[in-house]
Amino acid sequence: MATVELTFSALPAHVRTARLVATAIARRTGVEESLLDEVRLAVGEACSRAVEAHRVHCPGEPIRIELRDDSGRFEVTVSDQAPSDEIQQEQPLDLGMLSDSFMSGFGIAVIAGLADDVEVFPSPKGTNIRMSWPAPQ
Repeated sequence: MATVELTFSALPAHVRTARLVATAIARRTGVEESLLDEVRLAVGEACSRAVEAHRVHCPGEPIRIELRDDSGRFEVTVSDQAPSDEIQQEQPLDLGMLSDSFMSGFGIAVIAGLADDVEVFPSPKGTNIRMSWPAPQ
C-alpha cells in the first residue's frame, strides 16, 4: 500500500494543484480513465469546501490530503481543521440522513455523486471526507 500526503494553505489557487496531484496518482494506481474526471471533480469539491471553512475559522492552518492505494481501491481523504457548525460527532455520517442545508452548504451531495464510496467525519476539531474508487491492479 502506497500513501502520498499533501498539505497546502487555505488558498483557492492550491485546489487546482490538489486536483492535478490526485488525478495523476489515481491514473498511476489503475483507476479507469473514465473515472478520472470524477476523481478530479470530487477532490476539487472537497478541497474547495475545506478552503472556505479554513478561511473563516483558521486561515493559518494547512489543509491535509492523504491519497492511498489500498486493497484494490484508490482512496482520498481531505482533512480540515475548521470546526463543523452543523454536526458535532466523530463517527461517519449517514449521507441519506443529512439535512438539505448541510448537503448544499458543504457540497457533500456533489462529492457523493462523483465518488464510488464516501464517508464524512465531522467533529469540533475539523472534518474528514474520505472518498474512494475502484483501482484494479
